[in-house]
Amino acid sequence: MKISSVARTAFAAASAAILALAPAAALAGSITVKGSDTMVVLAQRWAEEYMKKNPSVTIQVTGGGSGTGIAALLNGTTDFANSSRPMKPEEKVQIQAAKKQLFEVPVALDALSVVVHKDNPVSVLTLTQVGKIYSGYINNWKQVGGPDAPIVRYSRESSSGTYSFVKDEVLKGRDYASDCQTMSGTSEIAEVVARDKNGIGYGGVAYFAKAPGVKIVSIKKTDSAPAISPLGPNGLPDYQVVYSHSYGLFRPLYVYAAGQPEGEKKTYLDWILGPDGQKIVEQVEYIPLPKK
Repeated sequence: MKISSVARTAFAAASAAILALAPAAALAGSITVKGSDTMVVLAQRWAEEYMKKNPSVTIQVTGGGSGTGIAALLNGTTDFANSSRPMKPEEKVQIQAAKKQLFEVPVALDALSVVVHKDNPVSVLTLTQVGKIYSGYINNWKQVGGPDAPIVRYSRESSSGTYSFVKDEVLKGRDYASDCQTMSGTSEIAEVVARDKNGIGYGGVAYFAKAPGVKIVSIKKTDSAPAISPLGPNGLPDYQVVYSHSYGLFRPLYVYAAGQPEGEKKTYLDWILGPDGQKIVEQVEYIPLPKK
C-alpha cells in the first residue's frame, strides 16, 4: 500500500525513462480520456481549465471505471486511461502483446474513506474489521461496538479500481460477501448510505468530505494503532496523514498511456503535474502530489 517514492522528481524520472512505440490515437489538438469514476470529476475539471487556456484543444472525458479505461487504452480508443489502482499484471501482458510500451504516472493521491450513516455510533474501525465486514465475517454492528442491527454492505462494481483496491489491500484477496449491493459510483454510495442507518460504504474522500447524511470513520491500521481520520479539523482532507503513511487507506491515482505522450498530450500531462493542475487537485478535495 505504500508508495515507493512520493517525490515528484521520482515520478518525473520514471516517466521520462519510458519510450514511445505507438502513434497517438487521436488527432492533434484532440485528447481522449477514459476510466476511473473516482477520478472523473477531477479529470473533467482539469479538462475544463486547460481548454479555457488553450481553446484550440478539445479534451473529452468519460468514466466507466478503471478497468474500462484500461481496456479502451488496449484497443486504441483512448489516449489516456485514468485509474485508481495500479495496472494488473494481466493487463501489462496485454500491453506487451500489442507491442506497446506502458507509460504510468501518478497524478494525485487519494485517502480512500469508509462511511456509515451519520447517526451510527460507530466512529472507528480497524482495517481488519473493515475487511471482515466486506468479506462477510462480521455481519452485525454490535460486533464492532454499534447497535444490534444487520450491516448493509454497499460496494463498487467489479470494473472499478476502488473495488479492486479494497479487495487487494483490505480483503487481502478474499471475495466480497455475496450480499454486497453494487453501486455504479462513489456518489451513489454516499446517497444510499445517507438513507440507510445500517449501511456502510467506501470511496474516495472527496466524495464524502461534505456529503450530507454520512460520517467518515477513523481507521486503525492495526488493533493497537491509533485511530486516524483522513480529515483534518477543518473537515478537509488531511495531507500530512497521507504523506506520512499514518492513515491506513491511501493510494495514488494514475494516468496511463500506451507509450510516452508527445506533443499536446505531453503538454497537457505536464500541466496536470504542474502547479495549476495540482491546485485543481486541492480544489476537488483530493490530495496533491508532495512538493519537492
